[in-house]
Amino acid sequence: MATTKTQHRYIVNKRDVCGGRPIIQGTRIAVWAIAGWLQKGYSPEEIQTEIYPSLSLAQIHDALSYYYDHQDEIDADIAANNLSEAELARRRAQWQKRSS
Repeated sequence: MATTKTQHRYIVNKRDVCGGRPIIQGTRIAVWAIAGWLQKGYSPEEIQTEIYPSLSLAQIHDALSYYYDHQDEIDADIAANNLSEAELARRRAQWQKRSS
């Protein structure tokens, strides 16, 4: 499994994880997913506490920093992975249930 480091401390690319898209190191959480929550109006603190409590705030901020450095690429990933509101609600409930 080939892992490529980036200039961002917590962000890597793994060829066989999320199609090689940038992810938070040690997870399967893609940068586009975090940036997508930001675009929906969630603050970094809300993303951390409500969506991804297993991540540190530093990881969230690094993902957002990566997003701003590669905005066109990540926006394309967000568009390609855009989920319906019903699916987002289902996944959010599932993620929250797991962290309880």
